[in-house]
This record gives sequence, C-alpha cells and structure tokens, in this order.
Amino acid sequence: MRIGILGAGAYAMAISSILDNNNHELTMWTEFVDEAEALKSTRKNDKKMPGFTLPEKINITTDLEKSIINKDLIILAIPTQFLDTVCKKMKSYINNNKILITSKGIDQKTGFLVDKIIRTNLNTENIAILSGPTFAIDIPKKSQIGLSIASSNKETESLIKEIFDNEYVNLDYTKDIIGTELCGAVKNIYAIVMGLLEGLECNESTKAFFMTEIIKETKELINLFGGTEETILTYASIGDIFLTCNSKSSRNYSFGTLLGDKQNKLKSKKYLEETTVEGVYTLRSMKKILQAQNKSFKIIDTIYEIIENEQEPTKILKIFK
Repeated sequence: MRIGILGAGAYAMAISSILDNNNHELTMWTEFVDEAEALKSTRKNDKKMPGFTLPEKINITTDLEKSIINKDLIILAIPTQFLDTVCKKMKSYINNNKILITSKGIDQKTGFLVDKIIRTNLNTENIAILSGPTFAIDIPKKSQIGLSIASSNKETESLIKEIFDNEYVNLDYTKDIIGTELCGAVKNIYAIVMGLLEGLECNESTKAFFMTEIIKETKELINLFGGTEETILTYASIGDIFLTCNSKSSRNYSFGTLLGDKQNKLKSKKYLEETTVEGVYTLRSMKKILQAQNKSFKIIDTIYEIIENEQEPTKILKIFK
C-alpha cells in the first residue's frame, strides 16, 4: 500500500516503524526544510525519538502534494493545534483518500475534537481514529501493543486493518469516534490528577480509588458527548488512561507531582511556563465546554480550581465526601 504520513514527530516515526515492518511504501512529510534535510542525511531525531533510526526506504519530503496524491491512506500525525491549518492546505489534493488520525486533543479556538476539524475542512467521511496505550519509544521494539481503530466507514476500517495488523500489533474496533477521541484527550487531564496524588504522597489504595473514579467520570463524559458506553473497555480508553495516569515520564504526571508537593509549588509554575503540558490546555477547553452545557464533573472541576484558581491541592482528597 502507498501511505503518506503527515508529520515527522515521535509518534509519526513510531507508526512508520510498524508500516515499514509490514512492507508498505511510505512518504513522510514535514513542512520544515531543516528537519527534512536532517532526517534525509542522518535518519535520526534523537531529541524526539532517541535511539530510533528511520528506515532508508521511507521517502522524506516537504512537498505536501507528493505526500497525498495517489496514496491509499493519509495518516495525520501532527499536533492538534496545527490540524486546521494543514487541512486547509490539503484540501486541493484530497481525492477520496482514506484518512487516519493519530492526533489527540481539543482545538483551543473552536473546542472541536479532531474528527470535526477534518470533516469541516475536507468534507469527507473516509476517516478513522487510531488510539491506544502506547508510548512512541516502545513501538519500534516490536513488543505486544494494543491499538483501537474507530471509524463509521467500513472500507476505511478494513483498509487500516489490512495495513496495520501483524504479529505484535493487536487491534480492536469501534464505531464510536467521539468516545475514542474524548478518551485520548481527557486522559492527560487525569494524568495530572494522578501526579497530584503522588505529590501529596497518597498511598496506593487512595490512588486505586481515584483511578476507579476517573474511569467512572470518563464513562459519564462519553455519554454526555454522545459516545458509546462500551468504548470505556477499549485500548483507547481504559488502556490509555491506565498507561498515562501511571507514567512518571509523562509531562502531565510530572506537572501534577510538582503541583501536589508544597515544597515545589514555584517549580510547578516554572515547569508549566517552560514545558508543554497538554492536559492543562485540554482542561481549559473541556471546562469551557462543560460550563456552556451547565454540567459539573467532580474531578475535572476540582483540578481546574487547583490549577487555574490556585486552590489547595489537598482539595482533591475531599471531593467524594
């Protein structure tokens, strides 16, 4: 199959390792000339993907048209904040291509989930979401991983299954695009919460209690947004939440840990100024959406008060009593 990967970040490179292993013809696009030239000459980007070497047969280009025309599948692996701009540039080249989205999050300006950004700009139903509990650095190791494919288009789902399925990639399938996207976004909020509990030196029993409440609240959010309850049991939901909320290497978790530690209060502010913490941006967008609907969710509301209104971190421990 001929596949265009838009983006040259860690996850784009990780996905390329699966597709190269499955013997597909790949073209990777970046709009940055310096990045493209560096990848062509070294096949590495140790800042984004330490230790990984991009296979030689993957074509690198800054020509958007070449990465889209005559491709069986287009993979969007770029940060959510740039999706709208890139989709507008893609519009004149798209011709019934199947599109797979690996970007996660909520657009800060519009409050749109990623599939709505795509549909609004490209007027297509040939889309699917790929999501699951995977760190980019782990994927090229060919250890067992689980990924969810969410699509309401049978042809797109079948094509992606054919392209991705192998001995170490395990796939589950759902028609619930909204629920799958939502879980991929809010898991970063909840990772801050679990980091906060670490900073507060909570024991494992308390952490397990909160993990359970996080799963319950996610299920309620899925319902509110019009998703399907069963999505909570997919790799994209409970799997990704479990991974992100227990990872000390996560920026969201790390920020939460600093936030919960009284001795590191100033460090948490500095960390937020110097580091992109996706969960904070998602939290702000989600709070606006919930306020517009006059809805209240205990964990989201409380972590918002702690971060944005500088409430005491221990407030999180009192919300269920």
